[in-house]
Amino acid sequence: MKKLNYLLLTAFVFMISMSFNAQTADEIIENYIEKIGGAENWQNVKAIKMNAIINQMGMEIPIEMVQSGNKMYTKISIQGQEIKQGVFDGETLWSTNFMTMKAEKSNQEAVNKVKNELVEFPNPFLNYKEKGFSLELMGTETVDGSDTFKIKLIKKPMLIDENEVPNVSVYYFDSKKFLPIMIHEEVMSGPAKGMIMESKMSNFQDVEGLYMPFSMTQGIKDQPGQPIKFNFIKLNPVIDDSEFKFPE
Repeated sequence: MKKLNYLLLTAFVFMISMSFNAQTADEIIENYIEKIGGAENWQNVKAIKMNAIINQMGMEIPIEMVQSGNKMYTKISIQGQEIKQGVFDGETLWSTNFMTMKAEKSNQEAVNKVKNELVEFPNPFLNYKEKGFSLELMGTETVDGSDTFKIKLIKKPMLIDENEVPNVSVYYFDSKKFLPIMIHEEVMSGPAKGMIMESKMSNFQDVEGLYMPFSMTQGIKDQPGQPIKFNFIKLNPVIDDSEFKFPE
């Protein structure tokens, strides 16, 4: 009887393993895109506006993030003041210096990095082959008690110090829900170079027929992350071009 139970258990594990392996990277992504609203609906997204709250030292800080085509900005509200960061008008990238409170332009390398990131809008997996991206199914892994498919998204290389470096994101998709619950990306420059940036997503909600995470935690892997909670997300808002212009 023990031998029979052992054989049945072995067969059961084998069947589960075969079920996981039968999935290809393309099939997983197709299921994911369908789960979050479908490719056609996502292709109609031309702009996104998100309002979120982060908690710093017990103080709640409102943040507004906007991406409209090849333009974007992040607006932080602190003690009645609005401070813009990572503002891009399609050509010029600038941010407000927290010390001087003056707008400062970024260098060309940072501009090129932003342009590469904007190619991923509104979703990096949408028509990924046309973007010059490729996929690799790396197997399965358990993340916070959930079985996941581990997929590597290989994007166009980044240029850092005039050298091309890999531009890779590793996604962990819940094997039942086909929703991403974690992303890993290696930091390729700066003081954190070589470390893994970790983003965890949860609380997916309907936004005009599309499903998006309303809770995130971002930070360095194996270190406490920064929680972000979204109050609302609006699709295709009308954004005045003046929001992106560098203040002369």
